[in-house]
Amino acid sequence: MTAPESLRVQTSAPPPPPWRAQTLVVTVVALGGGAGAAARYAASLWWPSAAGGFPWTTLWVNVAGCAVIGVFMVVITEIRAVHPLVRPFFGTGVLGGFTTFSTYAVDIRKLLETGHVGTGLAYLAATPLTALAAVWLGALSTRRLLGTTDTKGKESL
Repeated sequence: MTAPESLRVQTSAPPPPPWRAQTLVVTVVALGGGAGAAARYAASLWWPSAAGGFPWTTLWVNVAGCAVIGVFMVVITEIRAVHPLVRPFFGTGVLGGFTTFSTYAVDIRKLLETGHVGTGLAYLAATPLTALAAVWLGALSTRRLLGTTDTKGKESL
């Protein structure tokens, strides 16, 4: 004879609260973000942009980071399985900290406020266009180099 379901002793521990379950993910995102932001800051120190000039360093950091995002996403979604913390650490953390669309917005504002409207508008248009192109080219190049295809047998992108 067994006890009714409502009287049985629970033998497994209840699941942790949602915030505790995500603690490790938040930690690896923060560590990766710090590394990416430090790399971006180092780039701005090595290749400073002149006041009122086109912010080339920020543009190329964003383009390079977006190209790596394209490569990374193909590798982790189409080539090989990775540890569940790789994507939050590298994709969200490192590359999120490295690419800097907040600095992009501040650069535009500074250019417009200091009367460099043409440069500001060129930068406003160039950054998202080149960043999107970089993601697309990074993914396409990775697929071509590694010979991956989509589910229909045709090359993706």
